[in-house]
Amino acid sequence: MLRTPLKRLGAALLAAAGLYAAPAAAADEPAGPGWTAEPATDRPGPARPYFYLAGPAGTVLEDRLALANPDDREHTVTLRGADAHTTPDGAFAVRPAAGSGGAGSWISFGGAATVKLPPRTRAVVPFTVTVPPASPPGDHPAAVVATEAGREAGVRVHLRVGGPALAALTVEEVSVRGHGAATTVDYTLVNRGNVTLTPELALRAGGTFGGPRTLPARALPLELLPGRRARLSKPWPGAPAFGRLTVTLTATAPGAAPATATASAWPVPGGGAALAGGALTALGGTAAAALLLVRARRSRRSRRSRRAEPYARPPARTPEGERAHEKDDRHELTGATR
Repeated sequence: MLRTPLKRLGAALLAAAGLYAAPAAAADEPAGPGWTAEPATDRPGPARPYFYLAGPAGTVLEDRLALANPDDREHTVTLRGADAHTTPDGAFAVRPAAGSGGAGSWISFGGAATVKLPPRTRAVVPFTVTVPPASPPGDHPAAVVATEAGREAGVRVHLRVGGPALAALTVEEVSVRGHGAATTVDYTLVNRGNVTLTPELALRAGGTFGGPRTLPARALPLELLPGRRARLSKPWPGAPAFGRLTVTLTATAPGAAPATATASAWPVPGGGAALAGGALTALGGTAAAALLLVRARRSRRSRRSRRAEPYARPPARTPEGERAHEKDDRHELTGATR
């Protein structure tokens, strides 16, 4: 996946200039500002930070890109449209030219896809956006990308197709990791609607041995595109060092209902030693259980052995036996020979 200089586009970048140019790739390219790309404007004043186009499905929209070359040499710039998306960490990025199947493929420069810029000149290049008839309503992120010898400059295109707009945001996969001042709260924001969201996040946290702490809602440095998710982290340096920790995250965005998620954790100082102690305890319990099992087996075997042996009764005495027994007794008592 190719990332252009648009990849860290947030609210601050949008307000900056609308121009995102990468450094020259060729080592022999002379130093200097090089060419620039931005939305064209017919009125004096600050440049537009991005393109904004809106219309129903099946329509053709038009706008213009301004290229300026302040150098003393000519530049040849190639223009194209590109799909845009949000990376897993919330960065804004555009896809390479190959395989573009989203709104980037709707952008066309016609015969002006390659532009020669003489020294110290400015060119205005028109382009069109042809929205397919079956396009779903909502935001379709894209960008206009200008390229020369490995150097790229991109301008974002805010494209909205007419129809019902749905703003929907969820907070998922909340977890707490670390201990004490190194505690961090991880979470995932998911845009489940069809419009781009600029979320804000509020945090309420506390523990068994620490009172609740609330951080008011603050804007996050990202724009969450439709259908995309971002995995983010928030430090919690004031987390209690002992006991149960509980955090509740509430995410909001214009037009979307608040989304809330809660997670709990039991941090243990010296987690490795605690784990080892637990393992030893478990091992001792296993040994004791094994010893009891052996004793129980021996006891069962002994009972089975006693049940298997027949009871030895003394032989019944007949009169002859009694008299013989008495004779034997007399012999033994008198010492007489037989």
